[in-house]
Amino acid sequence: MSNGDIFVGEVIGTAILILFGAGVCAAVTLRHSKARASGWIVIAFGWGFGVLAGAYTAAPLSGGQLNPAVTLGIAVDTGKWGKVWVYLLGQIAGAMLGAVLAYLVYLAQFQANVRTEGTTDGTAGEPVPTLGVFSTIPEIRNPVANLVTEIIATVALVLPVLAFGLTAGLGESGITVLIVSLLVVGIGLSLGGPTGYAINPARDLGPRLVHTFLPIPNKGSSDWGYAWIPVAGPLIGGALAGLVYNAAF
Repeated sequence: MSNGDIFVGEVIGTAILILFGAGVCAAVTLRHSKARASGWIVIAFGWGFGVLAGAYTAAPLSGGQLNPAVTLGIAVDTGKWGKVWVYLLGQIAGAMLGAVLAYLVYLAQFQANVRTEGTTDGTAGEPVPTLGVFSTIPEIRNPVANLVTEIIATVALVLPVLAFGLTAGLGESGITVLIVSLLVVGIGLSLGGPTGYAINPARDLGPRLVHTFLPIPNKGSSDWGYAWIPVAGPLIGGALAGLVYNAAF
């Protein structure tokens, strides 16, 4: 794969991933959305379908890694670091693009995020916090616990992803991406409660940057004090998964 193919593939694939993921968060969170308050299960499946669409689209060009933690885990396992920077640049750029696209899809809902005389949903016109559409927010802010959650959840993603490569027939059948998508849904349902399961530094950092600069009414803080955890935790988890896989398989 050429550097150009890798970059383009990761940009497109990650943009699709974030379009679906931020899109489902916007659908569930924002006032005047038909899917408002439809719940965590909807969010988990929305992210899983985002992985499905993004990875299948990017696979012919870049292999569809779409996640710096996955890229790091593969590099730690194989010792091949030469193209890691291309993957990371494509993933961050794609995540930012996907966040902008999700914003445009829900532009009217974001613009309606203003104080009004009252609403029919009992919120008395208070603006809806918007950072959760773009990035993760811990339910209980505890840096150590939050970091541990992200590390473990990312190992639970990257280690199976690496192991799938040893399963005869998966690659040839093309079903690997589908299984990874279901894995992401499972992680969301089982491990996503404490932090919102970033498990992907690009997924959190790129959209958080976009949230900082978008002209969203009453958008609230971008919470940069927390931002290091959904970056460091998945990177540590990805590296650990690569080490464990290399040692055990």
